[in-house]
Amino acid sequence: MVDQRPRRLAVAVLLLLVVVSDLANSAGASNSVSAFVQNAILSNKIVIFSKSYCPYCLRSKRIFSELKEEPFVVELDQREDGDQIQYELLEFVGRHTVPQVFVNGKHIGGSDDLVVAVENGQLQKLLAAS
Repeated sequence: MVDQRPRRLAVAVLLLLVVVSDLANSAGASNSVSAFVQNAILSNKIVIFSKSYCPYCLRSKRIFSELKEEPFVVELDQREDGDQIQYELLEFVGRHTVPQVFVNGKHIGGSDDLVVAVENGQLQKLLAAS
């Protein structure tokens, strides 16, 4: 009778390595999505995380167009990692809805929040500060 313990141990170690590798790849993907979101927010005057068909997103983009401002728009529905980005936004700002608008690194919120910021002059102050 041949002892199967060394073989079982080798198989267990191999499975463990596969699991650890998968976790590392997932963490790397998550880190890269997180880095993308943070970089977009910090590197652009205006960022809108949007979906191309969303009427609230269209309203937000129209507001900036009327103000002669050109935002950096991330259309989540047109990206393979859109769901991951949306999850990252949930972790970052506590909301999963779109749009999510940032001006000079400051989270404005969604479309209704943007309208309020325009009406009370807060958006214009933020835009002038850059």
